[in-house]
Amino acid sequence: MQLDANTSMDLKIVSLISVGKHPTSGRARRAEQDGRAVELGLSLAEAGRGKQNLTVLHAGDSQQSALRSYAGMGLESIRVIQLRESADAVSPLTEYLHKHAPDIILTGVRAESGESSGMVPYLLAEKLGWPVVPRIANIVSIKEGVAEVLQALPRGQRRALTVRLPFIASVDNAAAEPRQSAFGPASRALMEQQQASSETDGVRSEWSELPARKRPKRLKVVKAKTAADRFKAATAKPQGSGGKILKDEPVTEQAQAIFDLLLEEGVLR
Repeated sequence: MQLDANTSMDLKIVSLISVGKHPTSGRARRAEQDGRAVELGLSLAEAGRGKQNLTVLHAGDSQQSALRSYAGMGLESIRVIQLRESADAVSPLTEYLHKHAPDIILTGVRAESGESSGMVPYLLAEKLGWPVVPRIANIVSIKEGVAEVLQALPRGQRRALTVRLPFIASVDNAAAEPRQSAFGPASRALMEQQQASSETDGVRSEWSELPARKRPKRLKVVKAKTAADRFKAATAKPQGSGGKILKDEPVTEQAQAIFDLLLEEGVLR
């Protein structure tokens, strides 16, 4: 990672973190993508003046034990905007970022708990008037206020982009893995609490959460004479052949076709 002398002295980085959720046990943990955002922030800070360039910021409850997992990566402190669980975090975060004016804001692509919509970087960018670079794998260099960024693409491909500071970037799973969290630094880190006025998220308060159910795989009965033919039919990729195109038909007929399909697939009961 290359930083020019002027940028490295003044570069201010904020990594936003959230409380993760283990996909199997459901226990609170360090979120995988947020951990990578902190790792990238640490790499940028260490290439410049040092860790004092990096602020790790959380909006929520400072008593969450999972936050200590981030501190165990070698952080001296974590700054927490104290909010109720039902509060909307975007406005307090925007107010903080307006006040402290960082050069780079790093987030995960989406949280592992809560709404998990992945909209936070875009909502912040809209309020701040900054560009967003989604799903980055690395920041290669920063020279004269312009960053060269590698964006992660499917199948391991990368796209080189340039963006002028300041900007917001969401960090993909293709970025460097977060370093191991150590118990000593995690227990010694300071939780800097900051009170903020917040509004209740009215939309979220009306939602109800249920455990996700895996949809059963549809089986296609194939008559085969040999075991090899049966194995081939079982492992073959499904081919879509039962659809039809409704282009010039009346709207009522198109709507009826969609309704019949939803009934057939079990979406409507």
